[in-house]
Parts: sequence; C-alpha cells; structure tokens
Amino acid sequence: MFQRRLPHSAGEGRYTPDDAPGLRSSSLQTHCRARPAAESSLSRMLPVLLALAFPVLAHASVTLQSPALTMAASMSLLLLVVMPLRDRPGRASLLLLLGTALLVGLAAMDRLRLLLTLPPVVLNAMVGLYFARSLRPGAMPLIERMVRALNDGQVRHPEVPAYARRLTQVWATLLLSLAAINLLLAVFAVPGGWLIGLGWDGPGLPASWWSLFANVLNYVLIAGFFLLEYGYRQWRFPEHDYGGLIAFLRRMSALGPEFWRAR
Repeated sequence: MFQRRLPHSAGEGRYTPDDAPGLRSSSLQTHCRARPAAESSLSRMLPVLLALAFPVLAHASVTLQSPALTMAASMSLLLLVVMPLRDRPGRASLLLLLGTALLVGLAAMDRLRLLLTLPPVVLNAMVGLYFARSLRPGAMPLIERMVRALNDGQVRHPEVPAYARRLTQVWATLLLSLAAINLLLAVFAVPGGWLIGLGWDGPGLPASWWSLFANVLNYVLIAGFFLLEYGYRQWRFPEHDYGGLIAFLRRMSALGPEFWRAR
C-alpha cells in the first residue's frame, strides 16, 4: 500500500512517486524561463529578417513583374515600421491597419512600386546626414565616439582621432552619394518611377537598372566598404582588437539606443 523509499545510497538516481511534484515544478520553472528567452530572441531577430527580406522581395518583384511580390515587399516594410511599437499593441494595431489600407489603395491605383523606391533613398540620406552632423564644429565625430564608447572612453593610439574624423567623412560622403544615385534612378525608372507616376511620357531608365542598384549593389557597396575598412583598421590599429568581426558587431549592437540618440 505504501512504497518504501530506499536508503539514499541504495536508491540514488531512482524515481519514486513522491518525487513527482518536485520534478513537475522544476520542469515548469525551466519551461517558464526558456519561453521568455525564446520570445526575446525572436523579437530581436524579426526586424533583421524583415530588413533582409525587403530588398530580396523588392528586386524579385521588379525582375518577375509580380504584383504579389510587390505587396509582400511593401508589407515587410510596413512591419519594420510597426515593430518599434510592439510594446504598445493599441498603437501598433492602428498603424498596421492604416498602413495596410494605404498599401491596398496604392496597389489599386498601380502606384505601389513607388513605395519601394523610398527606403534606399531615405535610409542612406538619414544615416549619411547622421554621420555628417557629427562633423560640425565642436562635436565629436561619430566614429571617434564609437571607439571611445567601446573602450571605456579611451583611445589606445594617438592617431585614432584623426583617422576617425576622416572615416566619418568618408561614410557620410558614401551614404549621401548612394542616396543621390538611388534618387536619380528612382525618378527616371520605367516603369514605376516617380516621373512616370506623375504622368511623364519622356525617356527614362529601365526599372531593372534601378532595382539592381537599389536592392543589390547599394548593399554590396556598403557591406564591402565596411569589411575592407574593418580589415585595414585591424592592421593599422591592432591595439583596438575586439576579438573578431562577430564580437565587434555584438559590442556595437550592445551600445543601445541611448548612444545613438546622443548628440
């Protein structure tokens, strides 16, 4: 009727019914701890996945002339805009509803592709101006501020400040130049360009040219320059070794929004 427990030395590692509540409680606690961690990881990864999906979908929509892919690319863009409001479900739902209605309206007017031309122009211009603004008199260049933030406010080589200022200038020039090229291609793209949307009947540039540059070469140039500069910087300033590219990117992402909002 009653189950006799074995002595600890003899019954070690054996399961008895009396152990069940403790095991269930331990399992439940482990599950509860793992679930928020998984949700947090997914919450961090989703914007990255959406950002990667947008240029792929946008380029495919132009190459394949697919309205469905155009809508999919536009929805990924809308979700990227809504994601920062995920902690405010009421506002996020309202913005998602209004944004979806706007996309449907643009699709009905055959103007949805105009929306896809905006991110390469707007994002490059915004980030380029962010770099350029840090070059104003009395301000610390953005790259130097990054270096100091990653090294407890210090620089470990006397030439770092001058190099950081030049690198900030190069990034500002590169990004603003890319914004200008993307704008030019978006204005004259046929079909789907800005002038065509305004009723322009004159000559234009093939939309495939715009898409190839905006959705492929644009990001290849940015990533290529970043990797080349990173490799050169590791050779030029070995004192500022962050343990490899992945470790460097992790430390950069850990700076947080307060760093980027600072002026």
